[in-house]
Amino acid sequence: MTRMIFVNLPVADLAKARSFYAALGFVNEPRFTDETAACMVWSDTIFVMILTHEKWKTFTDRPIAAPDTSEVMLCLSCDSREDVDRLSSKAGQAGGVSDINPSQDHGFMASRAFADPDGHVWEVMWMDPGAVSGDVEAPASA
Repeated sequence: MTRMIFVNLPVADLAKARSFYAALGFVNEPRFTDETAACMVWSDTIFVMILTHEKWKTFTDRPIAAPDTSEVMLCLSCDSREDVDRLSSKAGQAGGVSDINPSQDHGFMASRAFADPDGHVWEVMWMDPGAVSGDVEAPASA
């Protein structure tokens, strides 16, 4: 079986969160969606489960992090620098906060970060495929 990742996120307003992720290009998977949760698909191997606070609390007794805290930064790869800019801009237009952290540009790699309406931080990044294969030398500080 192919390895997959299912990111589970508590959200205050399921409809708002679902609209936000759809605006970024995530596709809803109706088989795993109801009035308490929605499965938003980024790729064949990446799924984001957005869960109402009530649903979230059925999985853990741990408190939900406040929107102004950082519990984790999730990173999605993009096909180009333009896709990085497009997704970050769309996040701001769709009700999130663009450029929540300073953008990064290392020549062979670029990234920007945004927060969704519930404060979950996402980073979108592009890396020159040559850097992965070793055809492009990464700076020593990277």
